[in-house]
Amino acid sequence: MSEELIVSASGIRGIFGRGLRLETAERYGAAYGAFLAGGLVGEGEGREDERSGVVLLGRDSRTSGAVLADAVASGLTGAGWDVGDLGIVPTPTALLAVGEEEEALGGVVVTASHNPAEWNGLKLASAGGEFISPEDGWEVQARFEEEGLPEDGSLGSAEAAGGRGRRGERRLAEGAIGRHIDRILALPLLHPDEIARRGIRVALDCVRGAGGLVLPELLERLGCEVVGIHLEPDGRFPHDPEPVAANLGELGRLVREAKADLGMAVDPDADRLALVDESGTPIGEDWTLALVVELVLAWRSGPVVTNLSSSQCIVDAARRTGQTTHRTRVGEANVAARMREVGAVIGGEGNGGVMLPELHTTRDAPLAAALVIQLLAERRESLGRIVAERPRYTIAKRKVERPETPLEIVYTRLESESESAPEVDRQDGLRLSWAARGAWLHVRPSGTEPIVRVIAEARNAAEARSLADWAVELVNG
Repeated sequence: MSEELIVSASGIRGIFGRGLRLETAERYGAAYGAFLAGGLVGEGEGREDERSGVVLLGRDSRTSGAVLADAVASGLTGAGWDVGDLGIVPTPTALLAVGEEEEALGGVVVTASHNPAEWNGLKLASAGGEFISPEDGWEVQARFEEEGLPEDGSLGSAEAAGGRGRRGERRLAEGAIGRHIDRILALPLLHPDEIARRGIRVALDCVRGAGGLVLPELLERLGCEVVGIHLEPDGRFPHDPEPVAANLGELGRLVREAKADLGMAVDPDADRLALVDESGTPIGEDWTLALVVELVLAWRSGPVVTNLSSSQCIVDAARRTGQTTHRTRVGEANVAARMREVGAVIGGEGNGGVMLPELHTTRDAPLAAALVIQLLAERRESLGRIVAERPRYTIAKRKVERPETPLEIVYTRLESESESAPEVDRQDGLRLSWAARGAWLHVRPSGTEPIVRVIAEARNAAEARSLADWAVELVNG
């Protein structure tokens, strides 16, 4: 991984102390504060450009999170804004708090999501409780790059404050976790009494991230018995924190030893949920959304939205109820925007991120956990049995260093050398699909790492691997 700062539309990310330093975080907080002072966030919602309010600040449990949060708060207060400190909270908890706090003008979450422990980052939220739009994100980035640091390193001047002429205050903003749990439990889709009668036992791995503050209580209040590991939110990740199959071995053993009905794993900021069946076998993170789609569409009619890299099993789940699936660019903000556009009743990303507009259009692992449990209670079948009854696919994923050749040339080469006239989608890199074969290939630059992602899916493992390897060869060529 590069030591440089990685910039995306929703924020920045880097290795703490290298690409991401305290002065970087302070400067980015100040840039966001200046952006807010310009009236660019929340326009059209009845707010004045010169308005009062608070920016909510949350973080996951990474050991670098506290000092980075201090730096961001310094930049924001120096830019004239009051800061409401949520402390350690899951990212969806923070975004829900921003969306429901009347005085909140936006939010910042200090997290690197699924990245290893040495990484951290800053994600920006709009007043609506979603990640800011790509256009607004690049505007913040432009301010960040143009303004620079004053000679004394301070960002507390009236000039840095965009002319607001005051320094803001920082205060605690308590209760966000409890409100998040209560809001999930109040969803009409959930029936805790029905769940409790099933006596579902859940093995849970929160990887010592922020999810440990929400998931055990939520599952217990749903009537589940919880057997947990790594629930302490101290940021000392016991293994690679991304909840993919390679990192779920310990959880699988716990499922078998505890005779649990299923296992659940989340990433450090608890916006992604992965599942392990009753035999201790990971079922693939795309199935989290596919199963939730089945539950929601049994009670609601409407479109589904997911990204271009998500599995066909999600489309199949929608198709079984006669509903349409829309695909969009990878990224939560892109999925949220399309969900609003088409009036989707459920959506998300195949990495285990579920977005229910009834609650909020944010990837939310606690929400996903509750909905999966409800599905098991209603179907009265094991997780393994439910998945086994559905069409299965294999996904092959590869990471490739960014080539010197421009990616547009790589995409053209892939398209021209592909067989059987695939459907072509250029929304986000290049996606080639062969519907009759149930196969597709997606090649795109990562927004969180200095790499190119290659993802292929097919009905059998050999074809998926072959597609991915062919693409890697052409990217490297």
